[in-house]
Amino acid sequence: MAETATSRRRHAVLSAIVADYIATNQPVGSKALVQRHQLGVSPATIRNDMAALEAEGYIKQQHASSGRIPTTKAYRAFVDQVHAIKPLSGAEKRAILTFLQDGVDVEDVLRRSVQLLSGLTGTAAVVQLPTLAASHVRHVEVVHLTPTRLLLVVITDTGRVEQRNVELVHPIEADAAARVRDELNRALVGRTLPNAAHNLDAVVAATAGWDAAHRDSVARSLAVLRTTLVERPADKLIVAGAANTLQIDESVLEALEEQVIMLKLLSAATAPGEVHVSIGQENADQHFKKASVIATSYGAPEEETAIGGMAVVGPTAMDYVGTMSKVHAVATYVSRVLTGG
Repeated sequence: MAETATSRRRHAVLSAIVADYIATNQPVGSKALVQRHQLGVSPATIRNDMAALEAEGYIKQQHASSGRIPTTKAYRAFVDQVHAIKPLSGAEKRAILTFLQDGVDVEDVLRRSVQLLSGLTGTAAVVQLPTLAASHVRHVEVVHLTPTRLLLVVITDTGRVEQRNVELVHPIEADAAARVRDELNRALVGRTLPNAAHNLDAVVAATAGWDAAHRDSVARSLAVLRTTLVERPADKLIVAGAANTLQIDESVLEALEEQVIMLKLLSAATAPGEVHVSIGQENADQHFKKASVIATSYGAPEEETAIGGMAVVGPTAMDYVGTMSKVHAVATYVSRVLTGG
């Protein structure tokens, strides 16, 4: 719509319709708009504006005598006019930060974050644990469980901990497990797992002079690392408030259980501090055609590096301004707690 006096008024009428529908979940009529909003024009003018908005695809009627309800196009126009994220109050910020700081480790902090988001917004909330592709290896521990079984523990700089069992053919002693640990640390520490892949071959070369049992332990450890963490790193999700999506559609609840679908949604927000909103029909996945997704990421804002994603999934008639501010705030404080910023 071109910026004229008429179009500005119609923007105001549209915003009023969206706000009223979000507040009441009831179709909005011209009489209600006159009573609730100071639009400065007659009811007849508002009816004409509503007819024009309907012709342009912003609102629609469910029945001939009913009021209008917003379409995806209307919600998009409403969200696009939100030029800045509404800040939370000081008390709200302190409550969020205190709750997150009480987390005992990375996973607990993130679990708290989605519980908090779901409770604050009345939606389903999902968070991705720090992605292995973006995490650097801080330390590798090799635990000698039995002579024929090792436990590999990979600790990243984002606090993520991955554990894998390694079954051996030839038994080895605890001191040999320590030698395997030292070689793996030399190859992996300070690198992301994908970038360290070529270094795994160097470990094989470095242990060429070891006896058969020790070489077997190294080869099997490398095979486990390569197949489960390097070539097919598994991103993990935590979901809270999934039952809240039943008010939208049962298929949304089913989709929350599909990790691939949710990871695609989270990938929309790539930089910490940015909030991405996808509404109804804008969502590529069929499960979310009746839902809206507000996504962001967390990480180190000064480096513009995302280490994981976070989102809420709710009805298209949601409080966009309030929900966007809460998603942004929780992600900001998660970033601060995890990165020490």
